[in-house]
Amino acid sequence: MSTDKPSIAVLGTGSWGTALASLIARNGYPTTIWGRDADQVASINGRHENSRYLPGVPLPESLLATCDLGQAVAGADLVLVVTPSHAFTETLKALAPFRRAHAGVAWATKGFEPGSGRFLHEVAGDVLGAGVPLAVVTGPSFAREVAQGLPTAVTVHSDDEDFTRQVAEALHGPTFRAYTGTDMLGAELGGAMKNVLAVATGIADGMQLGLNARAGLITRGLNEMLRLNVALGGRAETLMGLSGLGDLVLTSTGDLSRNRRLGLALGRGQSIQEAVAAIGQVVESVQTADEVMRLADRHGIELPISDLVRRVLHGEITPIEGLQLLLSREQKPEYPEGLFE
Repeated sequence: MSTDKPSIAVLGTGSWGTALASLIARNGYPTTIWGRDADQVASINGRHENSRYLPGVPLPESLLATCDLGQAVAGADLVLVVTPSHAFTETLKALAPFRRAHAGVAWATKGFEPGSGRFLHEVAGDVLGAGVPLAVVTGPSFAREVAQGLPTAVTVHSDDEDFTRQVAEALHGPTFRAYTGTDMLGAELGGAMKNVLAVATGIADGMQLGLNARAGLITRGLNEMLRLNVALGGRAETLMGLSGLGDLVLTSTGDLSRNRRLGLALGRGQSIQEAVAAIGQVVESVQTADEVMRLADRHGIELPISDLVRRVLHGEITPIEGLQLLLSREQKPEYPEGLFE
């Protein structure tokens, strides 16, 4: 292994954290992955496999795992946080005392801070303070396919050009393309909001409404993403790329998506509790739908698909009632006053 490459700590031994840590280690970077579960850590170190989240997928022998957060972060030149959004703030607060002065912090977490609804780059700036390089990694990427070395493309967004390049270079490899950008808000909105819209397409498919309905929901869902993004100050081209359209298509059509599977179960008549229990992992859309609609209400933007998903997830209406409400909306021009109206 080359010794001139920076050391990287990946925080989170779920499927996505393990896949990214494996990718970075295979790219020749000294890589340590941190997790709370001692059995998972032992499995990664001993059998070079995450037997819970990525069973049967071999991990590089150079990848080291630890339950000691201080040990993982204190030796890292770059920290990559890959935890669920509900654990993001807690993880940043825990790593802050151990972070080396020059080490930037990136994350591949999608969603908002629960309760406050803040974007994760806002949380990171508040917890870590000014001057710390920050970046978000997002895009259409199922963990298992990345771990298996199948072709994937993501995007890295940051206000710091040097740090953007550093993160992208660590990820970029023979079967993994990492593009770059500077619109952290837009990239994060796309990564969060597509989870809500994937539930809608999953519900439609679970109800066997056909491919026409799926395509219509994806297209009108993208329109909702674009309108909210522009109102918040993001750039349209961000959501026409990997972090928006790319991630939306993948999550809405690929059965590896937890949010799509949630929608499928609801569309087939299962309860939200039964569906979440069957999936067995965190399903981000349940709380993300609330945060998306809070943002929309604050800016006076109508998001009919997202709103109906929120109401279904809260049990206020059934999927059939949601479909009836969506189909009963008035006839209107597709773009009455331009793309974002």
